[in-house]
Amino acid sequence: IILIQRKMFIKKLYSLKKNEIKELASKKLKSVGLSDRILELYPAELSGGMQKRVSLARAICTDPKIIFFDEPTTGLDPIMANVINDLIIKIREELGATTIAITHDMNSVRKIAKEVVLIHNGKIQWSGTKDEMENTDNPYMVQFINGLSFGPFEI
Repeated sequence: IILIQRKMFIKKLYSLKKNEIKELASKKLKSVGLSDRILELYPAELSGGMQKRVSLARAICTDPKIIFFDEPTTGLDPIMANVINDLIIKIREELGATTIAITHDMNSVRKIAKEVVLIHNGKIQWSGTKDEMENTDNPYMVQFINGLSFGPFEI
């Protein structure tokens, strides 16, 4: 079972019985668009997009108030990346959670972000809203969002 890593944590945290854990896993899988059938599969039997959705389901099992996403769309085709972005928005709204995503995918930033921070060498080089991001003249952000090979980022 893919959600086995969280099983011990959930059982300890909520003192859930085996059938209750399976019910919770099923509910969270459905919330990310996957069926109960996934519970019987191994990770290697899942596509990259399915693995990302299972990770989302696992992350929301405890209804967290803060969720960190590390490169949530890396390795996905543009269509599946958009599905994941939509799920991140859905999860954020349903749980009322704060979501923090680390990503290089500017399409994801434009879709899921409210606030954006660009960090380089451990320092904040720019911060603002995603609307401000599109209109900034900050050389770091301009280089990054346009993928330019010249600018303050050393290549």
